[in-house]
Amino acid sequence: MNKTHLYLLAGILFLAGLALFGYKVLVLNFPLTPGAESYSWNVEAKVTFLAGKEPVKVSLFIPRSTRRYAITNEAFISRGYGLITATEDANRQATWSTRQARGLQTLYFRGEVVRVNTREPINPIQPPHLLNPGFYGAEQAAAQDLAVRIRRRSADNETMAAELLRLLNRTPADQNVALLLGKKPSEEAKMELAVRLLAQAGAPARVVHGIVLKEQKERLPVIHWLEVYNGKWWQAFNPVTGAPSIPDNYLAWWRGPLSLARLTGGTDLKVTLSVTREVEAAITTAEIKGQIKKPLLLRLSLLSLPLHSQQVYRILLMVPVGGFLLVILRNIIGIATFGTFMPVLIALAFRETRLLWGIFFFSSLVALGLAIRFYMDRLKLLLVPRLAAVLIVVVILMALMSIFTNTLGIERGLSVALFPMVILTMTIERMSIVWEERGPFEAVKQGLGSLLAASLAYVVMHNRQVQHLFFVFPELLLVLLGATLLLGRYSGYRLLELLRFKVLLKDKR
Repeated sequence: MNKTHLYLLAGILFLAGLALFGYKVLVLNFPLTPGAESYSWNVEAKVTFLAGKEPVKVSLFIPRSTRRYAITNEAFISRGYGLITATEDANRQATWSTRQARGLQTLYFRGEVVRVNTREPINPIQPPHLLNPGFYGAEQAAAQDLAVRIRRRSADNETMAAELLRLLNRTPADQNVALLLGKKPSEEAKMELAVRLLAQAGAPARVVHGIVLKEQKERLPVIHWLEVYNGKWWQAFNPVTGAPSIPDNYLAWWRGPLSLARLTGGTDLKVTLSVTREVEAAITTAEIKGQIKKPLLLRLSLLSLPLHSQQVYRILLMVPVGGFLLVILRNIIGIATFGTFMPVLIALAFRETRLLWGIFFFSSLVALGLAIRFYMDRLKLLLVPRLAAVLIVVVILMALMSIFTNTLGIERGLSVALFPMVILTMTIERMSIVWEERGPFEAVKQGLGSLLAASLAYVVMHNRQVQHLFFVFPELLLVLLGATLLLGRYSGYRLLELLRFKVLLKDKR
């Protein structure tokens, strides 16, 4: 095969890999760095209560996807309970039920909130029914006076809501407002009164209950907002300023006068809301946006696999990276190693032991195994039985090392069991053969070269940036393959050979 064919094949691989990489970055907005800044959080609702001897039924409002946020990866954790989810009007609700439950019960709802800002059209909203405000006697007269006042000072439902919120927050409070609110009104009570007063004035309104998405926040307080129907859609209003806006980090959880959770068949119901920032939020955001656009490339990506499979490929995709590094170390630099892929596999084992402890454990096992291998030479064993015997010895040494380090309280010693025992066996066998044929200096030299290559491979393969790039953009393996094919035809001097023959160059001069 001529070089033109090779160069053409490598060029095609380069272009294919870079084209897929560019599409993901520029079109799907996949992040180039791990943990890139993005709008994504994990939210959780924890429900606790005391169950008696009667059947239990718990209803909990849960957030729904909107044009601003998408709710994904939902999980309902409840042992022994039946679960039903339903959507009614503007709310989603989860209902747990069981016939037998005793003592303290804990239920969980978990979901991932992703900022998407979709431009899909808003579904047409049916005009809501105007509810009875429920004022009687003196409260009826006060409500009627306030309704007349806000209608007179406004032009539509939106300006009417803004004027009402101004009156509710005024200090000192208006006499009619003070009568309707009572002595120590809560923010939720203010919003519920605003809904009733707007209904008195003929404007449909509702209370919105939600949370503010903040990083590492537990026991979140529920923030109550006001929404008014303006004839086309529901317009949100700031309960303090009366401005027709809503914060970017505000997540509406449920709407209406009902409480967050309801319980039958138990007592002491408590609900705790919490939120944490997603570590690799940008990947999730790009995935959700891609699902909205529905590209074929996303359905065929590693992100479509189950989570446990994704974790496996996060490790497997580092093996080609280590292999490419080994090509450079052996063919370009000229470092001698035992075997082709042994340093890469040893580098994978270093993921658990960490580098320094891994070097110590590897050196100790090879040294002890090599000593026993020299002893076996006196037994004149055949090749296959000898390899099997060395393998058994390696396993025994690994077990003894784990026991010894555990006795000393060194936890890292337990991870020595993750070393690839077959690779260790072949390393010991190969090193003993080189020792006998070419002397101890060459054997130690190749052993140190293998350890150096494994250490460098560990540093590269353990780098978060490298792991992120090859997992999110596995098409970069095509670029790696093209580069490997080009290096496969390199037949020039290696860097260490230039140092080796430096004296000859001086003599020619």
